[in-house]
Amino acid sequence: MRDDEWAGRRAEAVRVQAERLQARQDAEHERAEAMLRQFTAAARTAGLPAEALLVRGYGGRGTARTPLRGWYLRMDRSAGLSTDGDFYVLTAPLGLLDRVRGLRPEPSRPPLTLGAGGKDGESVPLADALERLLPGWQTR
Repeated sequence: MRDDEWAGRRAEAVRVQAERLQARQDAEHERAEAMLRQFTAAARTAGLPAEALLVRGYGGRGTARTPLRGWYLRMDRSAGLSTDGDFYVLTAPLGLLDRVRGLRPEPSRPPLTLGAGGKDGESVPLADALERLLPGWQTR
């Protein structure tokens, strides 16, 4: 096999692997999005009180207001769910103006496991985080 043939085959294998990874990630995000939509409907029906969601600065340095209301998914308040069913990462580098004026974070695609790849004990399945907020929400 010539070097250029081998390189072409390797490039194709890398492309196929990347497509498979993207498809798997998209499927996980879609399952998480469906779960959040179901939870949001159950939370509204149950009258689960929403609160103002804040963005925390990296390293715990200050907070910034947001126009969002919803529920914190992690105990450290680094991820939240708006009452519209959108997932937000609630940590960011904050400047002085951000702290004074506030900011509007962009929604992110939700993971099935919050904090995946972090230190031991820092990851939690999304379903468990939602169950903590509203026990029995899946049967409502």
